[in-house]
Amino acid sequence: MILNLVVFLCTLIGMEGVGYLAHRYIMHGWGWFLHRSHHEPQLGALETNDVYLLALALIAFALVVLGRAGHAPLQWVGAGVAAFGVIYVIVHDGIVHRHWPLRPRPRNRYLKRLYQAHRLHHAIKGRDNNVSFGFLYAPPLRRLKQQLRVRSNRNRG
Repeated sequence: MILNLVVFLCTLIGMEGVGYLAHRYIMHGWGWFLHRSHHEPQLGALETNDVYLLALALIAFALVVLGRAGHAPLQWVGAGVAAFGVIYVIVHDGIVHRHWPLRPRPRNRYLKRLYQAHRLHHAIKGRDNNVSFGFLYAPPLRRLKQQLRVRSNRNRG
């Protein structure tokens, strides 16, 4: 039981790194054609960017199924991936982008910093020169603002 909990928690924490890399190098790279919708005004409840969340759900489901079929640790890896997806939907879609009918405002320091960091991520139009690619971790805002200044000055000159 303890090992399962450790596998679950390590996966959940590790998914932030996976999410960062996927956001930076896939979504803002060759997968921009799907992610672009997330950087444009939202026209409906769904956007093509949601394909990434669907893919994450399918991966989590497959891992749980494999785990239940005899590869026990994979069940808990899948549960960690699924938990990351649920937290992402609640924090990113619900609190940061406020895509829900009830639009909660971030009240504690962590959620405020995450919200502001993601706003800075969207400050640059397009896929290049963005900052803050994490989903549940945000670097210090001071560092992100400095990175934005450097990148915008580099583009002007």
